Amino acid sequence: MSEDCNSQILVFDVGGSHIAASLFHPAGMTIGKLHSLPVRETGNADEFFAAFESLAELMLPASAPRSGVAVAIPNPFDYEHGISYMRHKYRQLYGNDLRKGLGEKLGCDSTRVHFLNDAAAFLIGELFHGAATGVSRAVGIALGTGVGSAFAVDGKIVVTGRGVPPGGEIWNLPYRDSTVENLVSTRSVQRRYEQLTGKCAEVRDIAALGINDPNVRQTFEAFGKELGKVLRHTCVEFAPQRIVLGGGVSRAAGLFLAAAEKELADLDIHLRVSDLLERAPLIGAGVSWKSNYLTREEIRTE
Repeated sequence: MSEDCNSQILVFDVGGSHIAASLFHPAGMTIGKLHSLPVRETGNADEFFAAFESLAELMLPASAPRSGVAVAIPNPFDYEHGISYMRHKYRQLYGNDLRKGLGEKLGCDSTRVHFLNDAAAFLIGELFHGAATGVSRAVGIALGTGVGSAFAVDGKIVVTGRGVPPGGEIWNLPYRDSTVENLVSTRSVQRRYEQLTGKCAEVRDIAALGINDPNVRQTFEAFGKELGKVLRHTCVEFAPQRIVLGGGVSRAAGLFLAAAEKELADLDIHLRVSDLLERAPLIGAGVSWKSNYLTREEIRTE
């Protein structure tokens, strides 16, 4: 077991347009240098696996043993068996056995290839080394092209229980004649800005104009107000002590956080922005691998 704790685990985070990767060190539960490669959503499965292979070679020589692999990836996905059921992105992977494919490509025993939800990985990372440390009831919200969510009690991800939506997911919950994801994702920011200016722009480009631009200020204040209402609607029953915001939109938190906090001012909930940003899901993936792998080993040796 000590040998496994000193091993370096390949950890990956599958995003909408790129795959991020690093080496996870189980002994200290930390990661090394970050690497990232673009990946086409419309590319074939071979391109997808090749991106993993290229990232692995950047981190470890091909001759080095790959002790384990952990992959944070969005739903819908069969995390136990490593099979993708996504249709909204990466359609080419639908029904594929990614555990077997990645094990072969990365030179790793497929039984040591571990998958988990990307939002859960984000929250696990923040629980261990980030903005949710020391908190018994926490929620992680990843704001990007979609809205990822995860709920945790005493450091463990939960998908059932008081106040936990089905599967811990809020993106598809009905809200104001629409869904949560339609109202607090990147497209909601873009939509509001386009209504004010007639211009279509990326969120990062809108934010870069700064709060002194009245259209930017109005766009993000409206987003923050909506976000606060959504968090009240989806999280209050769970009674979290802290809600941690991550994802690409969170980088503009200085423009909307105060408006969101105002909507939650009467509640005992602390709203925080991710300390780790893109490192969080990679750390979380590694922590989850270590927990699951060592648990299986202990069961087998009893």
